[in-house]
Amino acid sequence: MTETVGGAVRGGSGGKRPRKGLKMKRVFTTPGVHPYDEVSWERRDVVMTNWRDGSVNFEQRGVEFPSTWSVNAANIVTTKYFRGAVGTPQREWSLKQLIDRVVGVYTRTGVEHGYFATDEDAEIFDHELKHALVNQIFSFNSPVWFNVGTASPQQVSACFILAVDDQMESILDWYKEEGVIFKGGSGSGVNLSRIRSSKELLSSGGTASGPVSFMRGADASAGTIKSGGATRRAAKMVVLDVDHPDIEEFIETKAREEDKIRALRDAGFDMDLGGKDIVSVQYQNANNSVRVSDEFMRAVEKGEEFGLRARLSGEIIEKVDARDLFRKMATAAWECADPGVQYDDTINDWHTCPETGRITASNPCSEYVHLDNSSCNLASINLLKFLKDDGSFDIQNFVKITELIITAMDVSITFADFPTEKIGETTRAYRQLGIGYANLGALLMATGHAYDSDGGRAIAAAITSLMTGVSYRRSAELAGVVGPYDGYARNAEAHKRVMRKHAAANGELSTLDVMDRDIHAEASREWAECLKLGEKNGYRNAQASLLAPTGTIGLMMDCDTTGIEPDLALVKFKKLVGGGSMQIVNQTIPRALAKLGYQNEQIEAIVEYIAEHGHVVDAPGLRPEHYEVFDCAMGERAIAPMGHVRMMAATQPFLSGAISKTVNLPESATVEDIEQVYLEGWKLGLKALAVYRDNCKVGQPLSAAGKKADDKAADKAGERAGDEAAAPEIQVVEISRPTRRRLPNQRPSTTTRFTVAGAKGYMTASCYPDDGLGEVFLKMSKQGSTLAGVMDAFSVAISIGLQYGVPLETYVGKFVNMRFDPAGMTDDPDVRMAASVMDYIFRRLALDHLPYEERAALGIFSAAERAAQQRGEDPAALHDDTVIAELATSAPIEKPKSDAEAQARTESLPEPVRGGSLESHQGRTADAPLCMTCGTKMRPAGSCYVCEGCGSTSGCS
Repeated sequence: MTETVGGAVRGGSGGKRPRKGLKMKRVFTTPGVHPYDEVSWERRDVVMTNWRDGSVNFEQRGVEFPSTWSVNAANIVTTKYFRGAVGTPQREWSLKQLIDRVVGVYTRTGVEHGYFATDEDAEIFDHELKHALVNQIFSFNSPVWFNVGTASPQQVSACFILAVDDQMESILDWYKEEGVIFKGGSGSGVNLSRIRSSKELLSSGGTASGPVSFMRGADASAGTIKSGGATRRAAKMVVLDVDHPDIEEFIETKAREEDKIRALRDAGFDMDLGGKDIVSVQYQNANNSVRVSDEFMRAVEKGEEFGLRARLSGEIIEKVDARDLFRKMATAAWECADPGVQYDDTINDWHTCPETGRITASNPCSEYVHLDNSSCNLASINLLKFLKDDGSFDIQNFVKITELIITAMDVSITFADFPTEKIGETTRAYRQLGIGYANLGALLMATGHAYDSDGGRAIAAAITSLMTGVSYRRSAELAGVVGPYDGYARNAEAHKRVMRKHAAANGELSTLDVMDRDIHAEASREWAECLKLGEKNGYRNAQASLLAPTGTIGLMMDCDTTGIEPDLALVKFKKLVGGGSMQIVNQTIPRALAKLGYQNEQIEAIVEYIAEHGHVVDAPGLRPEHYEVFDCAMGERAIAPMGHVRMMAATQPFLSGAISKTVNLPESATVEDIEQVYLEGWKLGLKALAVYRDNCKVGQPLSAAGKKADDKAADKAGERAGDEAAAPEIQVVEISRPTRRRLPNQRPSTTTRFTVAGAKGYMTASCYPDDGLGEVFLKMSKQGSTLAGVMDAFSVAISIGLQYGVPLETYVGKFVNMRFDPAGMTDDPDVRMAASVMDYIFRRLALDHLPYEERAALGIFSAAERAAQQRGEDPAALHDDTVIAELATSAPIEKPKSDAEAQARTESLPEPVRGGSLESHQGRTADAPLCMTCGTKMRPAGSCYVCEGCGSTSGCS
């Protein structure tokens, strides 16, 4: 337990008065030894290339990182967090410099404001914090790394909530404040429910515009600032109460825009992600959420009417059928993933400061929910760092690191700058913190627990309860040292009531195993001490914990999973020193198999199977009852939607804020399924919930056609089995050697010029006169180079195989989704993203030479076929069943007469879609945008997206 000693320092609300400083203890460090000296360091070169043309867009050589840090983590920190102009002496080149810059400010501020009893305690704080950061035990959110210790404003918060009143001045202030926040690379949320609806009158007698009309201006502003080169994309949340008279218009806003996108795309406009015409579509820069009340949800359950209320008088001006309105919400979410829901009464029942004001909105990712005009700085713990070799959880060190982080986060508010004075005043008065964690999914897998299981939920709940209990206990200790937050006095009873609710939820937590039982026992002790100290000292912070998406900082910490998420897939791609990448099986899998009792030989066989197939089904020696341990967010065994909801429900009672997480549903999900998720989220006590149905948005890649090929094979096998039963006589099968069918001297051929991630090449495909591909020649690089020789040899091998009768679909099945550099955008409107040159070549050959049915079974579609699917039409109707599609492109490919004509033709092609397939081993395609910075396919992180290439995110981190 932390000790305190006397000392005269400056309190939290100003004025000098006797206070006690914290007495720090070493946990991770050794007296007389600097934490950097206990780490092995190495020099590396960081070179980032442009996804459009392969040119170098960032280069810094000789950067210094610990040898244990991955290439990806080092690249992201170098490109995003090192300050100073590249190529100048002022440019940071070592992780030591970055951490020293940040931690130095924290330590000096802590000393100046009386957080520590002695200089020795300040040094311990400094060393412990540096050890934790350099060893990837936790990380502050990105604004800390961007700004602290630089000449820039010391902004430390990533999450902001604004307020808008029913006045034009307030609305214009909203536009301005939002723009300032976006410019700084952060996100904000706002509730527009105070603005009069379009069904109400102005004082002048005219009709009000309504909040949806004002959303247009804010959306345009966000889109402009985003494209103006901010640190990352503008992220914003717009909330409207369910009893607002314009709620139906708000619900359908983005769904109507999706219809517009489809119509414009079908008319030939470039409506792909990042396309030049997509900017004409409105409301695309915000997440929308409906604030639902318990009254409304009960009306939905009972099938009753629900009243929509005037904004000024509060009187009911219209009644609607609650179930019809709820169905419209679910239908819109089914069509375009918006709106999400926020459960207003649940949020405010856990509100520590109701005497100051209600909670009306959230940040863009929905994890920060607190007062209007406030902010929250985040930090996340890497849970896998606390899993010991014997499989137990390092409870005591987890407690100590939580204490350390909370202390540091509170210090940051003391020196922080804020984008507006109103936000600064509220944040300094209430000191909201957002400690959370990452790598939960990896921790559960490594300990042999399924994500969607009672055991997995028990561990997650116990860890979350312990984290929040320690956080508030330390907050009470800080209150005894530097005083409670300024707004505590007026909210004391409400704050203590919420603390008792957390403690009561902890008391009701069911444990199933030794791990969660031990964690829960410590959590119970922490909550008891928290209540005791809080009664005496009050609390330093109005909020302590939440679960953020941990996008960029998750990559910085080399986390396998982000936030509360399960693993995305069992097979990933690891960046290599010097460029390139390699396919690897997640490192937590062998650890999990060992925990489940498998021997080394069995583990090797199972891992090899996973590397080839991407899933565990039918893995040699793996017992079926263990399959669920390896279930992921996507793939052959994807976690069911309610599995995600149940995990959120297990942890929510132990969080001050909410959880950034999207509940993913398959493309086959119905509107009723989404209704059920929203209803269960309310019943289970969640604060916020967002859903995403696969492929519901235009401009996203389409999912592969499941297991159609396997189904066909099964049907044929069944037919053969039936034939054998009817004719049991022995049949003599004559096995003949294949014969080569050579092409005639003159043969029809097509030459395709292509570009993959800036690498140019030519492919000539020759056919037999009676149809059928028989020869492929590939030209890349200069004659005599190694690459040219390899491509020539590969072409000959494929051509001979085709002439000996190897079906083209066999080659396509083997080479499609093969991943290596160069990989990225192509100039082909049908194959808009390629995982490699081989991936592109065989997709193009399949489109040119395979019938639609065979291509569909392989998940390969032309642009015209994808458009037909989006319109709800059957793409097969585009083809005559008796004719093999010669070319499946939206425009025929003609052999150019000259290089100039070829160049002109390439430039005239529509811009390729900003999307592509993830690794083939994930089993299906994930809807996600391309990174606005480097063009890499992003991956989900909470309710946001993160780029594994450069670390950019679409929301908070």
